[in-house]
Amino acid sequence: MVIGLIGSGKIGGTLAKLAVDAGHSVVLSNSRGPHTLSELVAELGPNARAATAAEAAAAGDIVVVTIPFGRYREVPVEPLDGKIVIDTNNYYFERDGHFPEIDAGETTDSEVLAAHLPGSRVVKAFNSINFAHLAEQGLPAGAENRRALPISGDDAEAKKVVTELTDSFGFDVVDAGPLAEGRRFQRDKPAYGPRLTAAELRDALARG
Repeated sequence: MVIGLIGSGKIGGTLAKLAVDAGHSVVLSNSRGPHTLSELVAELGPNARAATAAEAAAAGDIVVVTIPFGRYREVPVEPLDGKIVIDTNNYYFERDGHFPEIDAGETTDSEVLAAHLPGSRVVKAFNSINFAHLAEQGLPAGAENRRALPISGDDAEAKKVVTELTDSFGFDVVDAGPLAEGRRFQRDKPAYGPRLTAAELRDALARG
């Protein structure tokens, strides 16, 4: 499978390594241009290459959007039509500026991205874990006290694919429900940040 990444910072770079280690190919992009990713590509090896955001979007069977939320309008729309898009973003008004509709609870950051990508199947995932923990805390399936990560989305098949990918990275998955339910594992919510098993995460999501 080819995984495209729009954004190749701490979370993006970590997901790229996990993907390569799991046997996938990755196409990396960032806002500064492919030439700035040569060191990361060299580190990841022959199954990684750098490209523009549009090229990464076009190349990926699954595409990860992992850029500051406030720049979501920069995500190319047409090459992502019909594709599974993993949204790792979090809304931080201190960085992104205020979005009144999000502040009012009328929508969520992932729903805003999904509205920007009307033909894509958006799944919110990997936003609730620190990049260092993402790199270090994965365990084989069935391991005791395996960490679980939440996802949300409106497309059942897309969530199944993202669940399988997350499992291959070393984490259980708890489905929080439709994309709107991503609000249950945003910043300052019980499910955001701590290391939790699947049972503990379900409880945290219920409290969120």
